[in-house]
Amino acid sequence: MFAMTGLEKAIEILGREGVAKAAGVQTPEAVSNWKRRGGVPAKHCRSISDATDGQVSVHDLRPDIFGVAPASEAAA
Repeated sequence: MFAMTGLEKAIEILGREGVAKAAGVQTPEAVSNWKRRGGVPAKHCRSISDATDGQVSVHDLRPDIFGVAPASEAAA
């Protein structure tokens, strides 16, 4: 069993089109490219997190940039 990435969870919640719309990118293919390349550009993380009502945090999307979620956020 594998752990779902933040991007995969966002896609599950919003769909590829919804993630693209939330991030303000032209096409859902851009989201597929992020998945293949291993990361959402940091400038889009907050808007995707907001679109999922915080179900996916910036920490989930880019732990390499934003670090691991604080304990208070992880418990939510």
